Amino acid sequence: MAAAAATASSSRRALAPAALLLLVVAAAALLPAGADALSCSTVYSTLMPCLGYVQSGGAVPADCCSGIQSLVSGARATADRRAICTCLKNVAAGAAGGPYIGRAAGLPGRCGVSLPFKISPNMDCNSIN
Repeated sequence: MAAAAATASSSRRALAPAALLLLVVAAAALLPAGADALSCSTVYSTLMPCLGYVQSGGAVPADCCSGIQSLVSGARATADRRAICTCLKNVAAGAAGGPYIGRAAGLPGRCGVSLPFKISPNMDCNSIN
């Protein structure tokens, strides 16, 4: 029973950084956007270079900032921005506390991307235009 609890706790910790990363990207995608809605697999793979920073801190990799910029510039339609938000929100739902959310929320600023909202697990993706 203790092993199962430890495994569940370990799984939640692994999801927390990824969820927070996705929140950052979703926030970035809320900026002026475009055509077809993006898939969560595209969002996740684009933000994968940010995972190490969200988990451990340190220097933000250039590939992470490039990924955030790519999502922002590629999200031209409301459907794109809402899709990115939803993907990140789903990951964030699995993340509980810790420094992950703070690191993920700070990524846009560290990458020089200005967002019109605060990244959090409570984002209302339907309010994004």
